[in-house]
Amino acid sequence: MAVQRILRMGDARLFQVSSPVTSSDIPNFASVIEDMIETMNDADGAGLAAPQIGIMKRIVIFGVEHNPRYPDAESVPFTILINPLITPLNEEIEYGWEGCLSVPGMRGLVARHANIRYSGLNEKGEQIDRTVSGFHARVVQHECDHLDGILYPLRITDMRNFGFEEELAAQPLDCPPS
Repeated sequence: MAVQRILRMGDARLFQVSSPVTSSDIPNFASVIEDMIETMNDADGAGLAAPQIGIMKRIVIFGVEHNPRYPDAESVPFTILINPLITPLNEEIEYGWEGCLSVPGMRGLVARHANIRYSGLNEKGEQIDRTVSGFHARVVQHECDHLDGILYPLRITDMRNFGFEEELAAQPLDCPPS
């Protein structure tokens, strides 16, 4: 298939809520999913949501093995997730630095649930149900936010913790928000 143009913050489509995919329509999205995989890999992303390439459907992909944008990140298995549902498992919140292919060159400190359960369908229409924590949980929540028209800067509580990667690299980044 083909690498697609990634929509950037400011494009109104990124703030729309995406529609579910019916089980019978899943095979019709095979080429979209292939495009998403190629696009994510080309951009060194940890994940990608269909709305980021202008497809307003509830489809996300994610996975991290060795990623130059996240050199210290734990491994996350490659996953295609359709119509995801996220359930926090407790009230524990973790702060972490996030970036986004739709907000290039920027990072922000974002609070996310530390432990979640997520479910949905894979590209074959088979059920996925996982309990995860840490970076894996962060990636899933970040990508699924795209399906509800939420970009990570909307979740930043203190804009002093948002900036260009190069400037932030000169500071310690492991602190909670002030």
